[in-house]
Amino acid sequence: MRKREFIRKAGLLSASMLVVPSLGFGRKSSNVNAEVTEESELIVPMKLVIGSDHAGFPLKGPLVKLLQSWNYSVKDVGSFTPDPVDFPDIALLLADEIKSGRAERGIMVCGTGVGAAIACNKIQDIRAALCHDTYSAHQCVEHDNVNVLCIGAQIIGPSVAEEILTNFLNAKFSTEEQFRRRVQKLDQFDMVPPEK
Repeated sequence: MRKREFIRKAGLLSASMLVVPSLGFGRKSSNVNAEVTEESELIVPMKLVIGSDHAGFPLKGPLVKLLQSWNYSVKDVGSFTPDPVDFPDIALLLADEIKSGRAERGIMVCGTGVGAAIACNKIQDIRAALCHDTYSAHQCVEHDNVNVLCIGAQIIGPSVAEEILTNFLNAKFSTEEQFRRRVQKLDQFDMVPPEK
């Protein structure tokens, strides 16, 4: 049985499922109106932004190439050299791309991913998750509507990062009420005025 037929019979092929022929990965577009047929496949790439500090710099380049090979539109906000740079500065640039609507999701790469996650989660309207496994990479989007994936170049290599990215980018936020309610409560944290 062909892979496509198996996916369709298993109920895994939705109207927004996209297939990347060169790698064979299924990918969901943010465009729910995208239609896939046996004769022609419509690819609607998600707009992404990626950033790293100097520790994440060696992994960022291969990830940009991988994402581009999957037909994603990717904006790289730095760092552009292995020279030391402060990850909070890169996190602000990355977050600005998402908040402005120029990117739908972001990927931050630092040494462990911890600093990147802390920095991103300080920024209003950004929900970042540190993920070094495939389960967390899709569940963080499905349950928590995460829009920034943080990974550590000193923790995982390109192969694991590829699997994590696939799961993160394939996932979409659940329509179930309890997950929507919880994320709405998280959003209210952004509106709490600072104490005097």
